[in-house]
Amino acid sequence: MSEKQTRIISTLKRDTIRLIVVLLAAFLMAVNIQTFINGGGLIPGGAQGLTIVIQRAAAKYCGIQIAYTPINIILNAIPVYIGFRYIGKKFTLFSMIMVIFNGFFVDLIPVMTVTHDSLLVAVFGGILNSIAITMCLEVDATSGGTDFISIFLSQKKGMDAFPIILGGNVVLLTIAGFMFGWDKALYSIIYQYVSTQALHMLYKTYQQRTLFIITDMPDEVCAMIYAECGHGATLIDGEGSFAHKNKKIVYSIVSASDIRKLIPKIKSLDPNAFINSIRTEEIMGNFYMKPRD
Repeated sequence: MSEKQTRIISTLKRDTIRLIVVLLAAFLMAVNIQTFINGGGLIPGGAQGLTIVIQRAAAKYCGIQIAYTPINIILNAIPVYIGFRYIGKKFTLFSMIMVIFNGFFVDLIPVMTVTHDSLLVAVFGGILNSIAITMCLEVDATSGGTDFISIFLSQKKGMDAFPIILGGNVVLLTIAGFMFGWDKALYSIIYQYVSTQALHMLYKTYQQRTLFIITDMPDEVCAMIYAECGHGATLIDGEGSFAHKNKKIVYSIVSASDIRKLIPKIKSLDPNAFINSIRTEEIMGNFYMKPRD
């Protein structure tokens, strides 16, 4: 088998796995929408939330039942364009599959009430939502809507999209509060908070960690970091306060998702290495992010 054929088979396997995971995530998110969200009367954020608000407004004020899929696809038109234009074509294609099949499953599954306890609905609905989004992100796809905008601003502009998206969600929940009641709008804030925090714990690609490594093998450690993550490092001269021996300190910022594989490899290179990993709040300047396909 030639190298080209091997690459093609490998790509097909990877894309098949991506498709299966995306379809499972679409189904899981649809179940969440029809049980915890619609069953509990909550309003999620982003395009998904706006779609549901339009549906409920049409039903309440016009007596019209509108399907979920067409509204959600229309609202995702501009984010999809941003994805194709600036992020990655295959990445956007799988995200579109997520959006379309999620809508199909939502329109297929009936609304079900799991519990009448609004707090339980908000907490467990938020957790289920974060699991579905994480499944997509782990195979290089999104659930659509503001996810495209977040990735674009983070990856291409170096901006934190959270304040912008938070502001949009506040406006959406305010409108929903006036239209459908403030109790559900307030519980929706809990839902969105739980979802955001759970997603932050589950998916770490867009988080960064600062590494300070005191080692006797600085060149090897730097080469390994570059080979594994595509990130460079800075060497700092240091001196031990007890033995007054010269030491090299390797300073590098890497994605939080890379930490688990980096630290064992550093220890295998230098078992006596001292490693300090610190959460990085903000960086300015060039920071390599693996491009989306």
